[in-house]
Amino acid sequence: MKNVNVPLPEDLYAEIRAVATATNVPAADVVREAVDTWLHAQKRESRKKAIADYAREMAGTSFDLDRDLEAATAEHLRHSTVPAE
Repeated sequence: MKNVNVPLPEDLYAEIRAVATATNVPAADVVREAVDTWLHAQKRESRKKAIADYAREMAGTSFDLDRDLEAATAEHLRHSTVPAE
């Protein structure tokens, strides 16, 4: 493992220490998990953006969705009980 020295504002440091104390987990583990979660969220957002960019670029081309399939999917999603992300 590598170490990184990151200066933190007092209030953020206090929050990390409070979580560490409340969960009986080392503060380094709290920070490591927070950074890992943030990095995964960034990757996910980047992937979503790349997909959206590709969809916009391909709209109206032969790579675009079949209109009937797109309409059926939209109709299905309107009646779906699964929450959208």
